[in-house]
Amino acid sequence: MTIPAGAQTPRMPWALLAAACLGMFAASSSGTTRAPFLLDMARDLSTSLTMVANLMAMTSIAWGVTSLLAGAGSDRWGRRPFLIGGPLGLALCMIGVATSPGYLGVAIAVTLAGGCSGAFTGVIMAEASARTVDRQRGRALGWVMFGQSLSLLLGVPLAAWIGTFIGWRGVSLSVAAIAVLAALGLLATTLRPAEAPPAAPSARPSLRGAMSGPVLRLLAMGVAERVCYGLSVVYFATFLQATYALTPAGVAIPLALIAIGNILGTVVGGQLADRLPNRLRTFAAAMMLSAVIALALYAWVPGLVVTVALGFAYVFVNAIARPCLMAALANVPDGIRGTVLGLNVTSASFGWLGAAAVGGWVMAEIGFAGFGPLAAGAAMVGAGLALSGRRPRF
Repeated sequence: MTIPAGAQTPRMPWALLAAACLGMFAASSSGTTRAPFLLDMARDLSTSLTMVANLMAMTSIAWGVTSLLAGAGSDRWGRRPFLIGGPLGLALCMIGVATSPGYLGVAIAVTLAGGCSGAFTGVIMAEASARTVDRQRGRALGWVMFGQSLSLLLGVPLAAWIGTFIGWRGVSLSVAAIAVLAALGLLATTLRPAEAPPAAPSARPSLRGAMSGPVLRLLAMGVAERVCYGLSVVYFATFLQATYALTPAGVAIPLALIAIGNILGTVVGGQLADRLPNRLRTFAAAMMLSAVIALALYAWVPGLVVTVALGFAYVFVNAIARPCLMAALANVPDGIRGTVLGLNVTSASFGWLGAAAVGGWVMAEIGFAGFGPLAAGAAMVGAGLALSGRRPRF
């Protein structure tokens, strides 16, 4: 959406952003809320803990594949079918998770759930971008991503508490209900079409049209940022347990603080993305600072309080970078925006999988002392890409 010079900036579409945030919360919670119940699921499904843990990989792969397909599809056929059909499909899949008697049924259901999540998460970001002007998009996309952070802060602890009464199957049904609410919210808030931007003949709704040099550079930056973020999300609890001999219950408060840091960083990053003139330089500065903090976080362990404070600082600074990158990605012609933001979700999945795989190898071969250089190296790659060329102009 563009506005004439000197015209008043339109109001933010808060109702749509709230529905989008709820949709992101449901999508993220469909996977993260299984974390407290891995042992229970393994016992109930008569399988190993490793097999249950692999369900997350199935979800991530399906999520990444369908994000690409749905993004391109939304540019051709419109976003509304994906915005509403995706959450409703997710709800049906979570019901399938809750009612499946064996591991195979659960595996199929969570894979389809990942596919349904991917079908609308990138499209939600494209819709939020289309309904805001350029200097609102950092904040708008920050609020959309707020739902993902909220699932870590509230979704997992709440699921663990509710699960003591209704079990992991009941938690899956609860996520299905949230997904239905998100679909209804998106149905109501997208009745009026987004304002059509000026025609851009060079922008074709195709994957080839979206894969330009500037877009590929931004996507590579996103992979580097997701590796940094994934290392903290996947392994920080294990790092605390191994370093300070904490019980699973003992890491609850530190993890809550880390989630708060992520939320605050996302909000601050959205403000900076809209107020500072160069988003890529802001991204680079945040990534370079996170590299310094990462080296201290994993190499210096003076005590639990200091380590948690460093972890808070690390995720806070890392989260500042994300809205800057997303706002830059969203500043493409409307005809390819869905494809580009779908590609972003797909590439982010590779970042997550890379963090989990490489992080596991480093932990086994080197120990947590190797995490600092690994996270710092990924951050510097992202910063270098941000500073290596001109600001993208689409």
